[in-house]
Amino acid sequence: MNHKHFMSEAVKAALKGMQNNEGGPFGCIIVKNGEIIGRGNNKVTSTNDPTAHAEVTAIRDACKNMSSFQLEGCIMYTSCEPCPMCLGAIYWARPEKVFYGSNQQDAADIGFDDEFIYKEIPLPYNKRSIPFEQIGREIALEPFQKWTEKQDKIAY
Repeated sequence: MNHKHFMSEAVKAALKGMQNNEGGPFGCIIVKNGEIIGRGNNKVTSTNDPTAHAEVTAIRDACKNMSSFQLEGCIMYTSCEPCPMCLGAIYWARPEKVFYGSNQQDAADIGFDDEFIYKEIPLPYNKRSIPFEQIGREIALEPFQKWTEKQDKIAY
């Protein structure tokens, strides 16, 4: 199997999800050792879950199938360049490589524009369109302290 074949599988996932009215026109597959181990498509509107993007649903599927929270040795094929949320999820999952089809501008051209998020990230918290304010740091540090002391934790 080659890259073009796997990208076509990601595109098929996008088309199938879209035809089933599950969400937007995005699909993703995850491959390990030449075999598809995870599939996903956008399911935002059908699940009322704003995090149910194709890459996230594919990561969840692959990790479940591998019984692992890491995608070590895996390759992702996604029909569109990942948004900032999916980019974060990809880095947390740690696949070996990501191939994408369409790009940010292609997505923006049909109404899926995430440029505003990239513009928000460097802003001071009080200047963001959704303000962020820190409260209760002293009590919020307790779980971190307990994590540091925990002897049977699974590091990641």
